[in-house]
Amino acid sequence: MLGSLFKHPSWFPSRQKAFDASALGHAAIALPAPSGCAVPPACAAVLVDRNGRSRRLAGGARVNPLDGETAWVVHPGPYQIELLPFAQAPEVALAVSIAIDASDPRATYQRFDLFLASEAGGPVELSDFAGAMQTALQRELAQGNLDLPPCTTLDEWNVFRSGFNQLMFTRFGVMVDDCVPVDLGAARDYPRLLAARLAEHQRSAPQADAIAAPSSAPEAFIPACEDARALRRLFLELPCLMCAIRMAALPEGQAQFRQQQDLLRRLDLVSLSVGSMPALELSAPNVALAQIDQWRRARHSRRAAAALDESWALLARFKNAADASLAPLFDDADRIVANLETETAGRRLTTAPQYAEDAA
Repeated sequence: MLGSLFKHPSWFPSRQKAFDASALGHAAIALPAPSGCAVPPACAAVLVDRNGRSRRLAGGARVNPLDGETAWVVHPGPYQIELLPFAQAPEVALAVSIAIDASDPRATYQRFDLFLASEAGGPVELSDFAGAMQTALQRELAQGNLDLPPCTTLDEWNVFRSGFNQLMFTRFGVMVDDCVPVDLGAARDYPRLLAARLAEHQRSAPQADAIAAPSSAPEAFIPACEDARALRRLFLELPCLMCAIRMAALPEGQAQFRQQQDLLRRLDLVSLSVGSMPALELSAPNVALAQIDQWRRARHSRRAAAALDESWALLARFKNAADASLAPLFDDADRIVANLETETAGRRLTTAPQYAEDAA
């Protein structure tokens, strides 16, 4: 009988499955870390609590999350990626080398840690991260906030690099070590890319009908998930954004100072509104909200998150701006904050306003 106990040790606690970090450093930037795993060498662990506060552990440490903490293991890189600055010119790319920024004890928050806390629901794949960087770059170029003209001169390239570097650091917490233009014309099948874009457009076309008939909508847009993701970003990122704007935008003169304080006051009210946002599915306590209005609310949340992305890009321009160029940036900030106010106010409504709402 004693032998059978040792032969079938089912009452012993099972050994924890080893943490597989093989994808880190090439296919993945960050992976969720189970409790008790050891941080691999050359990596770091980022632990985030429910309120978005983070702490880091060095390689070799053991991950023991506190109650309510979520942990990731992060490889700092470097990583080699290709970004398309212009969607309509897939043969022109930027070969970029990036690395995750190290902890700065002087900073009130670590930007990449904030990205994990507010946007990473699981593993951070390199391809997805590069896609987010590409979207941010294309948006700034399309809005004229960055300029990358044909036959770029050295001075124009240096200005672009400065703005691009600051954008990537401010938005994602990554350092751009190298960035060079490359011609992918020989490696890209342009007709096939156009055909793929057409197919994608045809797949997304039914979304217009989904606004009027949510039950027939494609599965890609799930109101509860979109709403929760956007509101979490706003809740965690707005306080950090306000702190960074207060430190980065140094106004000249009393008029600009009053303008800055008014913007910060309005952002604070937006943050307060987000923190007290009603539940997506309820119009009143124990009263369900119609499905079409749940979709409308989720679209407001998504548009507010898009305005938040613009806010981070604006902060990057504030950090690069000279005193003489602050005035137009404050004007742009007024527009972005107005969008945040409009969309968060729309998210609180239980019914659509009288005017026709634009499609998302």
